[in-house]
Amino acid sequence: MRDVLDDIATWYAAGERFGLATVVNTFRSAPRPPGAAMAVSSSGEVVGSVSGGCVEAAVYDLAQSVIASGEPVVQRYGVSDDDAFAVGLTCGGILDVLVEPVDPAGYPEFGEVAASIRAREPVAVATVVGGPGRIGARRVIWPDRASGSLAPGAPHAARLDAAVDDDARGMLAQGRTGQRRYGPEGQRRGDELAVFVQAFAPPPRLLVFGAIDFAAAVARIGKFLGYHVTVCDARPVFATPKRFPEADEVVVKWPHKYLDEIEVDERTAICVLTHDPKFDVPLLEIALRTPAGYVGAMGSRRTHEDRAERLREAGLTDAELARLRSPIGLDLGARTPEETAVSIAAELIQLRWGGSGRPLSATTGRIHGESG
Repeated sequence: MRDVLDDIATWYAAGERFGLATVVNTFRSAPRPPGAAMAVSSSGEVVGSVSGGCVEAAVYDLAQSVIASGEPVVQRYGVSDDDAFAVGLTCGGILDVLVEPVDPAGYPEFGEVAASIRAREPVAVATVVGGPGRIGARRVIWPDRASGSLAPGAPHAARLDAAVDDDARGMLAQGRTGQRRYGPEGQRRGDELAVFVQAFAPPPRLLVFGAIDFAAAVARIGKFLGYHVTVCDARPVFATPKRFPEADEVVVKWPHKYLDEIEVDERTAICVLTHDPKFDVPLLEIALRTPAGYVGAMGSRRTHEDRAERLREAGLTDAELARLRSPIGLDLGARTPEETAVSIAAELIQLRWGGSGRPLSATTGRIHGESG
């Protein structure tokens, strides 16, 4: 929904009802992941995409019906190969799409949700998409409060809402969007009730250390991939916003001191491009002891061996050193800063989704795996 937020917030502020289509589940090689959104205004304007163009025409027609009826619908596309071709889902994948009417009367929390997303404050929207209960029933969950109910008026509503609140907050912490299943009264062991939880977590952080030309290219591609990018270097003549216009922030500070001062989580990626032991050894000593999901360092294999020995002397264990991705990036034969940035981005994507890193033409089976 982030991609269409500006447009739909404008429609909402004008009091207009619009149809919001969201991918809530996928199977096989579906073209877009859960959370992908498309919206249709009451005047017929379209923004966003749920399938990269495959089923948009069918979803557009359904959205217009939902705007008119005011009733949400969950529709599956691509159940069979024939159906896939009939609506244009030629990849053979399957996706479930929730199409719901949105207006101030039916979704009073939407303004708060939009404000939280824009302010990079974590918020999750949980919606009933299958099983007993009312399709489209919604609850909005923040870390410290919640609004709405997934079973309004039902005696078991509080139990169900509490169970979903716990799961949604856990998903927010991990930046994960997807379905969860419960018993009709919120039982953890049940699976009759399907609830789609869309987590709008702040973007993951990409910390780039070393204000060099390679860092500029990594900052650009990191921003393109949706990271909040920070470039840090102790040298003020090099670490300037003018040299790194795509970075969200440029910090002039000794790298290891800066890293020691900030919060790092499992979604954080750390790229050490300093090429200087006095910078990268104390920095990596801290980085490899954080929960960061990715720690990579640039340099030749000889540089890596020297750096690893210095880190062992600093007290790092073999298990800690095994977390270091060095030389950084996948083997693409990259030479230029831009090509190297692509190889680093490829490794980040591989780590995120669990791909093999081999050419797709040399692999078999599903193209899109499950989230790691």
